[in-house]
Amino acid sequence: MSDFLLRMSEQPAARNLIKSIGLPTPQVLTRASGGYQAKPLSGKTALFGAAAGGFAGKELEKLLGACGATVRKEAGEEERFDVLAFDATGVRNAQDLRALYDFFHPVMRSIKSCGRILILTGMPEAQDTAAASAAMRGVEGFTRSIAKEVGKKGTTANLLYVGSAAAERIAGPARFFLSPHSAFVDGQPMRVTTAVTAPDRLDLTNTLKGKVALVTGAARGIGAATARRMAAEGAHVVCLDIPADEETLNATAAAVGGSALPMDVTDANAPGAIAKHLQQNHGGVDIVVHNAGVTRDKTLANMKEQFWDMVLSINLGAILAIDEELLGKKVINDHGRVVCLSSIGGIAGNMGQTNYGATKAALIGYVAAQSGDLAERGICINAVAPGFIETRMTAEMPFMIREGGRRMCSLSQGGQPEDVAELITFLGTPGACGVTGQTIRVCGQSLIGA
Repeated sequence: MSDFLLRMSEQPAARNLIKSIGLPTPQVLTRASGGYQAKPLSGKTALFGAAAGGFAGKELEKLLGACGATVRKEAGEEERFDVLAFDATGVRNAQDLRALYDFFHPVMRSIKSCGRILILTGMPEAQDTAAASAAMRGVEGFTRSIAKEVGKKGTTANLLYVGSAAAERIAGPARFFLSPHSAFVDGQPMRVTTAVTAPDRLDLTNTLKGKVALVTGAARGIGAATARRMAAEGAHVVCLDIPADEETLNATAAAVGGSALPMDVTDANAPGAIAKHLQQNHGGVDIVVHNAGVTRDKTLANMKEQFWDMVLSINLGAILAIDEELLGKKVINDHGRVVCLSSIGGIAGNMGQTNYGATKAALIGYVAAQSGDLAERGICINAVAPGFIETRMTAEMPFMIREGGRRMCSLSQGGQPEDVAELITFLGTPGACGVTGQTIRVCGQSLIGA
């Protein structure tokens, strides 16, 4: 279903009218088309700054240039910028946080629509003083707040927490956050560490060439969008969905040059059958995306036990069983990637979704717990938590609830399935080798939840 306010906001006269009566005027977002580009900032201008004593500034400045940006260190009079990038890894106390004000205050009106703000800081828990830990944690509050100030322009602000030895690993996450591929990822902290061994070579384009990806729930929606996006990066995608959707599943697989695997993930034989298929036909799998899921919403007092059992079985039990089989038999190759679909419902909870919220919160705990064990094999495991995404399910919501979901975020609109697919795909790439055990939201910085 189309977004009326978003369509009207594209017309100057209508936009002014909407604004005059106090309604949101969302900015049409600039989204990527096609695969990753070697120079995603070609033709763009970036303003770069750094707090004194930082350790990641050289890498960040070099990256901006490598992405094709014209890099400035000082803002010219009335100059406009596509990117504001700042290294705050040197902040050590309350006084050092002044560097954020000094850099951003003069240029807040100079960033263009659909621009990007990227800030780096160190790991608070790794600091030798409480003051340094506090200052670095303060950078996150600054980033989340500034994101809410620029969201009306379609501009996003995100944060990279960087381990002291991980500066060279910022390339993948920074490229993602700075590019149009991250249009609906806003106000998010991402941690970059050396916990997982990096691959020998990082390709900038065709990042998944030669890789095999399994995507569950792939017949339509976010799953189909993920299959398309991963195929665009060169992966062979094994598309899995229930036999009842086999016709749609076959069409999705054919459209991306992948293969279809009709199967019910809750079947007791499914984990073994999936493992056998991947081993015999592909010699293993490099990326596993657990996207299949359902909702059966009722308040707990009115919820039938079959609704509770169904949601727990599909959204959590099947994932645990499949992973146990694939990891136990080493069907997932070394340096593989596992991505689980969580939800902001698992972070903030939703009325009538005790079953759904329990499963999505469980996945957040699951990826955090698994990350340490899988690091030895170079495998990264993360969760993606979508907010309000324009799907068949949200189209069926009552009008006022749907409008509330769209507007209650910094970007004042709902996301698209492709927005979720973009983050899933990035987490499946070799460039995400510094990111594991995390849950990252695709929600336009939803006002609901943390």
